[in-house]
Amino acid sequence: MENDTTENSTSVQIYKTCFADNFHFQSKQQEEHGLLQLTMSMAIAILLTIFLAGVVCVESEYIAYNTTAGIVPDKINVHLVPHSHDDVGWLKTVDQYYFGGNNSIRGACVQNVLDSVISALLEDKNRKFIYVEIAFFQRWWRQQSKTMKVKVKELVDSGQLEFINGGMCMHDEATPHYIDLIDQTTIGHQFIKDEFGKLPRVGWQIDPFGHSAVQAYLLGAELGFDSLFFARIDYQDRAKRLKEKTLEVVWQGSKSLGSSSQIFTGIFPRHYDPPDGFVFEINDVSPPIQDDILLFDYNVQERVNDFVAAALAQVNVTRTNHIMWLMGTDFRYQYANSWFRQIDKFIHYVNKDGRVNALYSTPSIYTDAKYAANEEWPLKTEDFFPYADHPNAYWTGYFTSRPAFKGYVRFLSNYYLVARQLEFLKGRSSSGPNTDALADALAIAQHHDAVSGTERQHVAADYALRLSIGFMEAEKVVASSLTFLAESRSTTGQGNPETNLQQCPLLNISYCPPSETVFSDGKSLVVVVYNPLGWKREEVIRIPVSTESVIVKDSDGRIIDSQLIPLSNATLSIRSYYVKAHLGKSPSGALKYWLAFSASVPPLGFSTYIVSIAKKTGPRSTISTLYSSEGIASSSIKIGQGNLKLLFTTDEGKLTHYVNSRNLVTASAEQSYSYYSGNDGTDKDPQASGAYVFRPNNTFPIKSENKVPFTVVRGPVLDEVHQQLSPWISQITRAYKGKEHIEVEFTIGPIPIDDGIGKEITTQITTAMKTNRTFYTDSNGRDFIKRIRDFRTDWDLQVNQPIAGNYYPVNLGIYVQDDSTELSVLVDRSVGGTSLVDGQIELMLHRRLIHDDVRGVGEVLNETVCVDNGCEGLTIQGKFYLRIDHLGEGAKWRRTLGQEIYSPLLLAFSEQDGDNWMNSHVTTFSGIDPSYNLPINVAIITLQELEQGKVLLRLAHLYEAGEDKDYSVMTSVELKKLFPNKKISKVTETNLSANQERAAMEKKRLAWKVEGSTEEETKVVRGGPVDPAKLVVELAPMEIRTFVIEFDHINMYGS
Repeated sequence: MENDTTENSTSVQIYKTCFADNFHFQSKQQEEHGLLQLTMSMAIAILLTIFLAGVVCVESEYIAYNTTAGIVPDKINVHLVPHSHDDVGWLKTVDQYYFGGNNSIRGACVQNVLDSVISALLEDKNRKFIYVEIAFFQRWWRQQSKTMKVKVKELVDSGQLEFINGGMCMHDEATPHYIDLIDQTTIGHQFIKDEFGKLPRVGWQIDPFGHSAVQAYLLGAELGFDSLFFARIDYQDRAKRLKEKTLEVVWQGSKSLGSSSQIFTGIFPRHYDPPDGFVFEINDVSPPIQDDILLFDYNVQERVNDFVAAALAQVNVTRTNHIMWLMGTDFRYQYANSWFRQIDKFIHYVNKDGRVNALYSTPSIYTDAKYAANEEWPLKTEDFFPYADHPNAYWTGYFTSRPAFKGYVRFLSNYYLVARQLEFLKGRSSSGPNTDALADALAIAQHHDAVSGTERQHVAADYALRLSIGFMEAEKVVASSLTFLAESRSTTGQGNPETNLQQCPLLNISYCPPSETVFSDGKSLVVVVYNPLGWKREEVIRIPVSTESVIVKDSDGRIIDSQLIPLSNATLSIRSYYVKAHLGKSPSGALKYWLAFSASVPPLGFSTYIVSIAKKTGPRSTISTLYSSEGIASSSIKIGQGNLKLLFTTDEGKLTHYVNSRNLVTASAEQSYSYYSGNDGTDKDPQASGAYVFRPNNTFPIKSENKVPFTVVRGPVLDEVHQQLSPWISQITRAYKGKEHIEVEFTIGPIPIDDGIGKEITTQITTAMKTNRTFYTDSNGRDFIKRIRDFRTDWDLQVNQPIAGNYYPVNLGIYVQDDSTELSVLVDRSVGGTSLVDGQIELMLHRRLIHDDVRGVGEVLNETVCVDNGCEGLTIQGKFYLRIDHLGEGAKWRRTLGQEIYSPLLLAFSEQDGDNWMNSHVTTFSGIDPSYNLPINVAIITLQELEQGKVLLRLAHLYEAGEDKDYSVMTSVELKKLFPNKKISKVTETNLSANQERAAMEKKRLAWKVEGSTEEETKVVRGGPVDPAKLVVELAPMEIRTFVIEFDHINMYGS
């Protein structure tokens, strides 16, 4: 109403000024008759005269909007940050989003966004814009002219265009492995540095569905970021923080690194969009400023009042006189002027009003302003999982969604690591195959709607296709490098067999043509086994074979123990169906056995094994002894050839006891399966279980309707128990002779939904341990975080979903402990996990649902696989591993085996005629000094040759402070032994993404004040500088150190 009065008084003033004389033309007679005598036509005529005269009197002029505003110290400063959140795939594929394809799904075109934004920035030097997703910007940059590139570089240099976050995508924080997070960020940061010479300063994880501790300290502080911002936190947590003004905190994500790796973190008071009424894309409903006095709906003061009111509301929930408005949201600025025109006007008129100060800004400017305020900030530890946006909407289902894709990403993550190692060991070539396509595909697969499993099906297929193309290219790198390293350097090559190493990417579904070949005429199978870890490994490998008359020899020609294991019915069924689905044809030949033998492989090196046809009268591989539970008289059966013994009941095939004769651990243990029926959203709250949200209705144990016999397999290498638990769930439990853990290989699917019920499949490992509601889960494969059932550290939890609200992401493992014992479970891909009952661990392994959860994807999570015009639900095959230890002794197994699960031995195959391969090839190789192993608490997570022969090296300490009495200590790596036969000329330590020197990064680090902190805080110990003479790298617990190494001459192993 106030604005209406202003408009009317303005009109009256114009009327009085311009038309005063008009009132005197009326005769006295007319005045006496009064206004009642006026006819309608006269009234209209007068009004028309007034309007036309007004046009003559007042001219519409160009308004030069003053957008030069900076920070005003004694006012509320509203930092306006223009941005567009551009998903690197979700409802459409990454390329469709870029060029604007498939607009029937959504009218989004990132190419238009960037074209339009750049044009608008060039119009006014005061305007600013931030950009995040380098996968899109890189596509756009490739298409620009030299002239345009010069202009854009000027925009970047002036600060008008700023790169924030800087990774290829805005990665998920629950389901990726930390190595993938580092790699995808490094690629983006390197592009920004190479093209613009800039270093991103701010983390910008505005859309991921919960936030990890690793994001804070590793993908934040260790990158050199000054701050981190995001939007999504639990609705209960947000309500408390709004009330207490604790939306902005100093986050210490690592107990081990503490304040040395903390970061200022801002949580938006609402979503990552502007306050209501300030969204200005074309067709948006927010009222724009109408400031032309000659047009109807003049509303300057009204909109200024709205702005001031919204600013005052936000300043009441934060500290200092600085607030940030995100001027944009998903795929905005396709017509950038519609935004910038309004922001220009708001800055101009709000600052003329004077009650608050509005300015074009960026998160970097905002961070500096917050730091300059010299405020003390609340301390945040741990993480922000799980995330709920509603009492019955816990976003914990996506921890498991699309488990096959999650497994594929994890497999290729290690493959990319291996390919770069081997490329370095051979010597990088400027031509020929490389790992770039795999790097790019893996990078965008870390997007928060990719590996998370929350994308549409056609988008998931696009991600998988890109990964497959990248894998095929990297496969050539691996094959050529192994060939190069294996070919003998002591001969001229004359008369040597042509080296042709093949790999078996479908080995996970028991398909490997090289090993299935039945050799004759003196030919045999060559198996090259590569170990990407820095320590020697003794592990059992398994390959499918088509004959039982085989024998295995090591590289010295010694016969080694081997075992033939019959394939289960589930394995044969998956092989038949999925090979045809993948290749379009059924596998040829009758596969009979798995051949298992123990391989011993040096660090960063390979060993060679020969599988040949056994002589009729000579030694041969042992065929496993099979027992059916129906033929066993006793009530229980024991398996295990080594220290580990497992007891199963013969009637139901249930695991009952775990016994380790070496460390004298004996425990009751049981493993079972069940499923949750997914809520269909038809009750009082219409929230269904879907790709994001886990909302269970009921729990149902999965048991055989009839007694189904199980099979026990025994042999010199390992024992197995084969069980068919239901028509669509089977598993193999393995106990290796030389190991002290259980390996469970499960096959789940197709999950039946013909009863109209979606299902979420879980397994439980149950013991009698008294764990006091407490369990521990990893953060992206690094730190373990303490979880307490139905409890949150930061607020008093109102429990609405006692199952879904206690699920957490598991990438490495989960464990529970009491006062004497630890139970640990490790996984081969990202899953959701919990402990809902004391002494029990639960993992969700597969999901198939029939309702959408209404979180934007608009599609049901119902994965199918089609063959011959027929489709069935997706079947998953995966593994988990479990072990029980004395209290305090489980960490060594978790960390060591966890690294071996992430980096399995790589197998390559060839054939030889007689002994010609063994006589003409290097059969055992290590890329490091033959007398050296890396410490067991250190992993090489990056070994990559860069341009100009430089090498990127990352070393990771695998343990947290206090995690293990022997290994949670300062350790060291000798670079001279890591790079034998090469003279290191320079070692430069960098930040995590290798875009700046570490020393320079530390000098720039902002020292934030923390509420309640004292100078007596325990000082964090880190590894010291690298002495250029000794060349020894020290690593403190949980420390990752990154180096660029230069050599006098990049002399590789084959040179």
